[in-house]
Amino acid sequence: MNEALRKLALSDGRYSPEAFRFLYESLEYALRLAGREHAEGTDRHVSGREVLAGMKACALQQFGPLSAHVWRSWGVRESLDWGRIVFLLVEHGMLKRQDGDKLEDFSENFDFDATFEQAYRPQVPKLESGPGAAP
Repeated sequence: MNEALRKLALSDGRYSPEAFRFLYESLEYALRLAGREHAEGTDRHVSGREVLAGMKACALQQFGPLSAHVWRSWGVRESLDWGRIVFLLVEHGMLKRQDGDKLEDFSENFDFDATFEQAYRPQVPKLESGPGAAP
C-alpha cells in the first residue's frame, strides 16, 4: 500500500506522499475518538469531521506545536486539502465512502497554527517517589 500511496501522491503532485501516509495513520485515531475502533464493515465509517479530529490528535502527538508547519510542508494549507486527499484515495479505490460523504465535510477551515499551538500540552513524565526512586 505504501508504494501505491507514493505513486498516487507523485502523479497527483499537489501533496507529498507523507501527507497520504499520515492520513492513513490518523484514521485509527479517528476510529478511537469516535468509539468505533472495534466496529466491523460500514459501522467503522467515520465522517469528514471525525477524520479531521483524528488527524488533529495524531498530529499533536507526533509533531506537537510544529504540526501546522509539517502539514504545510506536505502541501496541506487548509482542512479542505485533507478532504481532497480522501476523495482522491476514494477515486482510486484505496478508501471507501458512503453515499452521504462529500468534500464539504472537510471544510472545517480551522487555523492550523492557533489550533496546534494552543492545544499543545507537553507531556512531562511523572517522577516516582519513595524508596529506590531517583533523586
